[in-house]
This record gives sequence, structure tokens and C-alpha cells, in this order.
Amino acid sequence: MVDAQMVREFTDLLSANGVITDEVGLRSYECDGLTGFRQVPALVVLPRDAEEVAGAVRLCAKYGMPFVARGAGTGLSGGAMPVADGVVISLQKLRRILEIDVENRRAVLEPGVYNLEISKAAAPHGLYYAPDPSSQQVCTIGGNVAENSGGAHCLKYGFTTNHVLEMEVVLADGSVVTLGGPTGEQAGPDLRGLFIGSEGTLGVCTKVTVRLLQTPQSVRTVLADFPSIEAAGDTVGDIVDAAIIPAAVEMMDSLAMEASEAATGAGLTVDSPAALIIELDGPSDEVEAEFEQLTAICERHGATRLHVPQEAEERQKVWKGRKAAFAAVGRISPDYIVQDGVVPRTRLAEVLTRIADMGRDAGLRVANVFHAGDGNLHPLVLYSEAAGEHDAAEKLSTDIAELCVELGGSLSGEHGIGTDKACSMPAMFSEDDLAVMHRVRLAFDPDSRCNPGKLFPTPRLCGERPGKYQPHPLEEAGVIERL
Repeated sequence: MVDAQMVREFTDLLSANGVITDEVGLRSYECDGLTGFRQVPALVVLPRDAEEVAGAVRLCAKYGMPFVARGAGTGLSGGAMPVADGVVISLQKLRRILEIDVENRRAVLEPGVYNLEISKAAAPHGLYYAPDPSSQQVCTIGGNVAENSGGAHCLKYGFTTNHVLEMEVVLADGSVVTLGGPTGEQAGPDLRGLFIGSEGTLGVCTKVTVRLLQTPQSVRTVLADFPSIEAAGDTVGDIVDAAIIPAAVEMMDSLAMEASEAATGAGLTVDSPAALIIELDGPSDEVEAEFEQLTAICERHGATRLHVPQEAEERQKVWKGRKAAFAAVGRISPDYIVQDGVVPRTRLAEVLTRIADMGRDAGLRVANVFHAGDGNLHPLVLYSEAAGEHDAAEKLSTDIAELCVELGGSLSGEHGIGTDKACSMPAMFSEDDLAVMHRVRLAFDPDSRCNPGKLFPTPRLCGERPGKYQPHPLEEAGVIERL
């Protein structure tokens, strides 16, 4: 419980402007982008640099307080939802680009830097940062590290973990360590890779060094309409089978296009059952050769329209239509849940058919917009809170995530597990798997104060300590037996 003495100590560390205690201010932090899960924190603190972050964590350790590190709050899994009687450590003031190292193609950043700002800062040097979540204008690199975020262009270039070289991290006791190295390598276990995607459960990232890439010589984008979801899905498979690895392959169904077109006027065909946005990049000769193959494959699968933007501005308009899709769905539904799962590319048509059937059975609509190239689905379950449809929507969303596992995929491709899918983890991992994960977490955070309640399902018994099973004293004495 936060008391006056604790507030005074945080204020001494951070100044009065760095501590939020009023109810209205606290409610601004009660949820992330998954608004169905909410919890008002006991205290919010806003450190201005890494030293103050470490000081805040040390105060939390002193008082035994749980804490949640928060970036921009754009996550979609409830991963940044506060803990009751806990502290939110907001990193929104740590927004400096510390260095653009052109010679070594690296950028050194504080965690509050927006994803898109990295490429803007690198652009004058002919460089850019490849992972590009749809929320890249507002999501932060610290949050990207926590969730191992992806994006449209990760089919070819990989996820956050493929582009982060080194991190400065504050552990649960307030100590500061460096994971990784200037080249991404370090002796011993890959602690850099372990931390990325750990969803804030192992510590707080206060500095990130990322890899920058050279801006491609040529880019060609195709917006292709198809007569069915199946035809679009088969096209994706044939593109990859032809040894063409586009920078991006995105799919949208008619419901998603209806919403996005109303919001952006991007030129999407709203009455088309499905569309693919395919982008090639690289050396000019390679791009032109692959473009010919690509359009031939689309035509072979019955594409009803092939639109090829000729100017960068027109291409950006198409991408705006795709990246605005999540928010645009608010035009066709008062409420919605964004799900995130992965299936093998070969089962795209099957999973979309199953999702449509499940939606009809639940009496709810589902819009689909996703990274088709790597099978990363983003079904949007549309519902009305006022009509009492929330529970049905939440169940459908959970069923879709677990369907992905059933079909040989995973619960999440980039949004993370957070609060939303923690109870579905046993659908993908055995009890032994989860126990090992708990033990790794406890090695970093013995008291489980870093973002507790996320990632892992609720312990079997109320108050049971996670991690390696600890026998009860009566069990050790032979008085009782564990079943």
C-alpha cells in the first residue's frame, strides 16, 4: 500500500511533477490499448532519465511494491495494465535519440522514442529502421522490445529481436546491467534475446541500440483484389513457393476494407471479398524481375484488379489504408477486440473459414486484416458493450487464439500474451514448459514484482508461489499427500 512516506521519497527523487497521485491522473494509466481490462494504479511516477528509473525501481524494492513499466500504452494484450496497490513507472519522458552511428549503421535510443522517429532521424543518411508496427507513429521502441513487435515488413526483415543489438536494463532490485553488445553478440547465454519479448516481467529497458538498414534502391507495391479469401490465401503460398520473399504481404477482407476506406479513402475495393497488399524492395533489376513473376501469380489465381501505385505518395496512401484498419473499425462497430495469432501459411484459408463459422455461431461479426506472408492473423471481433455482447466477444476472441494453436500455430505473433491470453498458455505449453519459464523469471525477479499477473496463467492455488513446486511443510512431514 502506498503511504505518505513513500510518496515523499518518490517526490524527493523525481520532483512533484514526476509523481501522480490524484484520481483523474491515475485513471489515465488504468489500461493500455486493450480497454476491456482496467485497473487504477496506486501511484504513477515519471522519471526523466535512466538514473531516475533505477532510483524508482529501488524505492519499489525497498517497500516491496509491484510495478509496471509503461511506454505509450498502445499494446493490445493488456500487458501494461497496472497492478492494484502497485506503481506505474512511465517512460514517456525518456525520448532522446542519443546517437545515429552512420558508419556502423546503428542508433542508440531511450525507450520512449517513437518507432517512426528512428527512421525519420536516419533517413538523411540513407538508412531506416525496418520493424514497422501499424502503430509506429505512436508506439515506442521500449514497448517494441517488451513485446518483440513486428509489422508489415517483418516477413523479409524479421521482428524487433532481429534488429536490437544491445540494451541497458534495470533489474527488479534497481541494479543496472547491459544485455547484448555493439554487434548483438555476447559471451554465454543470449540474455538479450531472452529479455526481448518478456513483456516487462524481467526488468525495465532504459536504453536500446538498434540496427539500421540501407534504404532500398527500388520499391514496387501491388494492391490486388481477389474473388475469395481462398484465392488470396493460395496466392500467398505460391508467391513464397516461387522463392519470392516480398518485404510485405498483407491481406484484408471486405469488412476491414469497408471500415478503412471510409476512414482513409485509400482506394480499396470495399465489395471485394479479399485484397492483398504486396511490396517488393531491393536492387532495381531484382525487383523488376520479381514483379513480373508476382503479377503473373496473382492473375493465375483470378485477381480481379491489380493496382500498382506509381508514385511514393500514392504508395503511402495504400499503406495508410492498411495501417489505419484497426482504428477505422470503430466506424462500423461501437466496440471491438483485436486478436493476434499465428497459423502456417498453408492453413490460412482454413482458419479464416473456421473463424467465419465461429463468428456466425456467436452472432458476431469478425473483420480480418493481417500479415498474410507469415500467417500472423489479426481478427477483429466486433460487438456492442451496450447490447451486453462483451462476454460473448471475449470468449470468441479466446477461442480464435486457441484455434491458431490447434492448427499448428501460436497464441501470438507480436501483440504478446499480457493479461488477455495468459489463461490460454496451457493450450500451447505443458506444465513443465511453464514451470521452466517461471524459474527463469524468478532468476531475474525473485519476488515477482516486475509486471506481475502477466504472461502466465493464475497459479493453481490462490497465493501459490510461481516457479519450482515448493512442498508444504505438512507434505514434507508425511501428514498430507499431494494429488
